[in-house]
Amino acid sequence: MNKIFQYLLIGVLICWNADSIFSQTMDNPFLETIKNGQLKMTVKGASHFAGLALSCLQKEYPNKLNQTLPDKSHLKEPSELHPAFYGCYDWHSSVHGHWMLVKLLKDFPNLPEAKEIRRKLGENLTAENIVIEVAYFETASKSWERMYGWSWLMKLAEELHTWEDEDGQLWSKNLQPLTDEIIDRYMKFLPIQTYPVRTGVHPNTAFGLSFAWDYANSTKHLQLKNLIEKRARVYYFSDCNCPAEYEPSGEDFLSGCLEEANLMRRVLGKEAFEKWFKKFLPKKKLKTLKSPADVSDRSDPKIVHLDGLNLSRAWCMYGISQNIKSKKKRKLMFDAAEKHLRVTVPNIVSEHYEGSHWLASFAVYALTSAKIN
Repeated sequence: MNKIFQYLLIGVLICWNADSIFSQTMDNPFLETIKNGQLKMTVKGASHFAGLALSCLQKEYPNKLNQTLPDKSHLKEPSELHPAFYGCYDWHSSVHGHWMLVKLLKDFPNLPEAKEIRRKLGENLTAENIVIEVAYFETASKSWERMYGWSWLMKLAEELHTWEDEDGQLWSKNLQPLTDEIIDRYMKFLPIQTYPVRTGVHPNTAFGLSFAWDYANSTKHLQLKNLIEKRARVYYFSDCNCPAEYEPSGEDFLSGCLEEANLMRRVLGKEAFEKWFKKFLPKKKLKTLKSPADVSDRSDPKIVHLDGLNLSRAWCMYGISQNIKSKKKRKLMFDAAEKHLRVTVPNIVSEHYEGSHWLASFAVYALTSAKIN
């Protein structure tokens, strides 16, 4: 009798634990599903993500400068070298942290953190600080922050340019010299880049061109837009049967296959893109990307990249799905994108700085890409 009771108790505990896990996955306070089935960020989610960026935007250490030193005069504090973008561990993470806060202010103007966001953005994005940022680029290696940091700077510039807000327009004006410096780097580098970088981390060319194309499109910078389209066709138009089965690699935060497709859906018309996409990522290969990557240790700065992979896969699949006619493929990608978000978003917490200093930006961008036409 005692053994029967023990077995029953064990069964109840197993069922209770399974229900608890299921509830945590499905009842995420950061996400909500609206009437048309679209997944959206809640105000609580926006507040949570804003808090993560605010906590590191002016946090100088730990810091990864990733610089080549020509002499000892360049040994300075991060805030001296990068007075606008010195927080959040490294330069590019600081840049997309600024982007995220601008985006949240635009989408949630009554956010409880709105006043603090404006204060910190105002302190960082001054004309004086940007002059120093430009000076750093003028003496830095040609490859510094290429193209990941460049790309996020373009996204920040686009977000500010398209914001009808007095502060936003001031910050946009202040940022413009750095924006122009980055554009100049794209214009000089792309004609001499013979081969694209297809890795799943920072130097990925397709990702680096996507946000730059968005900026050029929004601001009507035709010279940059035309160059990106031309090079994208040179790099990728003849590609087919992308090796999706090789993904993910152990420290990816970008999908080589999906980022390429997400760029090509921008530069090709819908009809041309769908024809290209059928050859590039047939349904059988696409299915290999539908399951989120497993993240075994979020305290490891490289393994936690896989949370970023799940989020970037989601934004790619949302974008791609809007540019193909096949309802089955659209549903496959839309369902997979939602699954990637539901699995990953609850894990973006402040416990591990290795991920919290950058993943919130990925989550916000993925959720703002979740649209149903």
